[in-house]
Amino acid sequence: MPELGRRVVHASGAGFPGLYVCSLVDWPTLRLILVAFAGTAVALEVLRLSVGLDWAVYDRLTREYEQDNPAGYALYAVSMAGVGVVFSPPVAVPGMLMLAVADPVGGLLGSAGVREWKAPGVVVATFGVSFLLAAPFTVDARGPTVGVLAAAVGAVGAAAADGYKPRVFGFVVDDNATIPVLGCLGVATVFALT
Repeated sequence: MPELGRRVVHASGAGFPGLYVCSLVDWPTLRLILVAFAGTAVALEVLRLSVGLDWAVYDRLTREYEQDNPAGYALYAVSMAGVGVVFSPPVAVPGMLMLAVADPVGGLLGSAGVREWKAPGVVVATFGVSFLLAAPFTVDARGPTVGVLAAAVGAVGAAAADGYKPRVFGFVVDDNATIPVLGCLGVATVFALT
């Protein structure tokens, strides 16, 4: 049940770009919402890690390696806000959706330990979901040829981030931090080069 709960919470983040896609908020307003969300998450993590704020929800929604490291939800909030602030909607929205939707799909299909690759089929499935999520936004932004290439390169970044979890300087680099960043960098690079 904790794993399913994490996936549901993860997918609910699609509501953030959904607000923009459904024209419920404009892009500057969404950026402010994302920054407020990230600021709240960071403040809660500082309290949790420094003074021991111990809510029951942390026990259910955090993994063992997150007990003494920043939890995935905070990395999720910061990375989503980061790509929202740095990139324009045709780049940022795909990255956000890759994090909110493709990551839980990849997680349901399979997992791997730190410094291990997920099974190839899981990585391919994550790529496919990421590509399908990115294509409508990238194709509309730059036309079919460039858009499909941008979606594919972004999906490679997201699938790689989901497929492998490195440890850097003793800290596990959670895919909640890397999926939207690598997905957006892939899309933005293709846009910049074409």
